[in-house]
Amino acid sequence: MPEWLTNGVASGDALAPLAMATRLLAALVCGAAVALIYRLSHGREHRDNRTLSATLVLLSVLIAMVSMVIGDSVAKAFSLVGALSIVRFRTVVDDTRDTAFVIFAVIVGMAAGADVLLLPLVGIPIVGVAAIAMSRLGASGNGGRTASPERKLVIRLGLGFEPAATLAAGLAEHTTEHCLVGTATARQGTAIEVSYEVRLRPGVDETAMVASLNKIEGVQSVELRRS
Repeated sequence: MPEWLTNGVASGDALAPLAMATRLLAALVCGAAVALIYRLSHGREHRDNRTLSATLVLLSVLIAMVSMVIGDSVAKAFSLVGALSIVRFRTVVDDTRDTAFVIFAVIVGMAAGADVLLLPLVGIPIVGVAAIAMSRLGASGNGGRTASPERKLVIRLGLGFEPAATLAAGLAEHTTEHCLVGTATARQGTAIEVSYEVRLRPGVDETAMVASLNKIEGVQSVELRRS
């Protein structure tokens, strides 16, 4: 075996392979628990459900590995901060709860890597109950009925038509909530395009809603999609 490999494996401050495997497996289990809580609290209709769930599991294991690399060495900690600072993430987080779960995964991964397993054993159930309870309370309004997921509604109007006055009756008929989130010109300034975040009334058919709004005088096109 090469001398450099022998020295690396047999270094005095290195963890035993069994200890490494145990910590990584613990991080894997903790990460899976975080992902499960995420899915239970966000529901199956959340568009990033599977992608972020897998990310949370992998992130917990990777953070555990980083914690084991650092150990008690301040020099290694600063070196890793410098090395990891070159990574740039461009994904926009639409739901602030997603950020909380990413931090949750980082914490349990660090705890597993540092062999402080009591912290995730106590913390995961508490955070899980809180997250699921707040999700159910937030989603269950109006007599306990689950609110419909948000949609993005984009409507193009001809010039001379005031969006608020023109669309007020149609939006009130089909939605329980609507909020204007954007306005822009279209067709080289010959039309106005308005964007709304809307929540549909229970039982509203999306196709029928689009057809109904498209019949309003001044409306040129209607687009309804997941928010």
